[in-house]
Amino acid sequence: MKDIISSDIVIIGAGAAGMMAAVGASKRASETLHAVNKNRVTILEKMPRPGRKIMITGKGRCNFTNVKPWSEFSAHIYPKPNFLKPSFFGLTPEAIIGMMEKYGMKSIVERGDRAFPESHEASEVVDTLSAAVRKSGAALLCNKEVCTVSTDEDHGFTVKCADGDIFTCKKLIICTGGLSYPGTGSTGDGYAWAKETGHAIRQTFPSLTALVPKGYKTGNEKGHICRSTPLSETGKLLCGIQLKNVGIALTIDGNAVQNEFGDLDFTDGGIEGPIGFKISRKCVKALTNGARSGISIDTKPAVSPDALHARIISLWEEISKDRRSSGKQYRDRFRILVGKLLPQQLVAGFLRCNPNTDHKTLAKALKNWKFDIDGFVGYERCVITAGGVSLEDVTAKTLESKVVPGLYFAGEVLDLDADTGGYNLHTAFATGYLAGESAAKAL
Repeated sequence: MKDIISSDIVIIGAGAAGMMAAVGASKRASETLHAVNKNRVTILEKMPRPGRKIMITGKGRCNFTNVKPWSEFSAHIYPKPNFLKPSFFGLTPEAIIGMMEKYGMKSIVERGDRAFPESHEASEVVDTLSAAVRKSGAALLCNKEVCTVSTDEDHGFTVKCADGDIFTCKKLIICTGGLSYPGTGSTGDGYAWAKETGHAIRQTFPSLTALVPKGYKTGNEKGHICRSTPLSETGKLLCGIQLKNVGIALTIDGNAVQNEFGDLDFTDGGIEGPIGFKISRKCVKALTNGARSGISIDTKPAVSPDALHARIISLWEEISKDRRSSGKQYRDRFRILVGKLLPQQLVAGFLRCNPNTDHKTLAKALKNWKFDIDGFVGYERCVITAGGVSLEDVTAKTLESKVVPGLYFAGEVLDLDADTGGYNLHTAFATGYLAGESAAKAL
C-alpha cells in the first residue's frame, strides 16, 4: 500500500480554475501562515499536462479575459450574474492581465474588449499559468486521476487516485470543469462527487455550440447530432460561408425570445459564429426540454423591407432590360438578381433553402430567412457546459460549500457560464482565485 500524502489544500483539476486556485491559495497561505511547506497546496491533474482545454480556446489564440467593466461584463454571465460579483472584483480583468505580465506574458486587447496574449498563442497562457503555479510553491502532479473523494473526521478529506496514491487535506477545491471537450479531461467527475456529498446539480447541457438546421445533415436525428454526421446537399452548399453584420432571431414554440446582431458562420457542425453561439444557450435548453426551436436570419438588417423591395424591383428592371439577359430563362435572370444582393458563394445555398421565392417575394426572404432547428452539436465540440453545481449550495463570497464545510468549487463545474468573448475563462480564473484564497484564509 502506498503512503498517505498530506496537504493543507488539495485542488482537483489543473485547468484555468485549478491553476489559479493554486496561485490564490499559495499567496494567501504564505501571507497568513508565514511558513514554507512544500505540501501546503497540491494540484491533482488526471491528464499528462495541465491546461489542455485552454490550448484550444479561441481557436488556439486564447481570448483569456474581457476588459469590460462589471456593469457591462455581468450582462454576459448566466444564470445568476451577481453570484460572480465577489470573484470578479477579487480578480478583475486588469488584475489578470497584470498577473500574466508579471510572469512574462504580454497581452493585447482587440475588438469587443477581448484580451489575447500578444503572441496569439494559447500555449503561452498555459506556460504562464504553469510558471505562476510553480513559483507559488504549489505542487502540480499530473497523471493523477482521482477516483473517490470522501470526508474524513481526522484529516478533513481523503482523495484516492487510480494509481493507488492517497491524499488527505484540510480543505478541498474541486475544479474539474464540465463535460465539454471530454478529450481534454472534462468528463463530469466533479458533478458525481458533488452529488455524492449532498449537493444539487442543475441540469447540464451544451452551450456555445453549433445549431443544426433541419435538412443540414443527412439522416433524421433530433436533439444531439454528432458533428461527424455527414452534411446534406444543403449543408455542403452552405458550409464554409460567413455572413457579416446580419441579424438573427430565435423562436421557441413560435415565440420570439432573443435577437442578436453580428457575424454568423455556416460550418460542418451547423450554424456557429458569434451570434450563432450567443443564441445557442437558450436554443439548446429548449430542445433538450422538448420545445420547438427556429431561427430567422435578416441578411439586410440596415435596410427596411420596403426600401429593400424597391431596390430589388429596380435591379430586376435593369437585368430584364440588359441585352445580355435576352433569351435567358426566368430562373437564370433571378439568380443574377440574387447575386447582386448576396455574396456569390451564398447564392446556391440560399436558393436551395428558398425554392419558391421570386423577385416579388425576395425582400421578405432576405429579411426573414427561416430555419427550423433539429438539434445541436453536443459536448464533444461545445465550448462550455451550462448547468452544474447549484449556486444555492455555494457561498458566493468564498465559494465554500454550504453543505460540506471546507469544500470549495470553482470554474465550469459550477452552474455558471457565459457568452463567447473571454467571459468564460475570466469566470474560471476569478472563481478559482477566490476559492484558493478563501480556503487558505480558513486554515
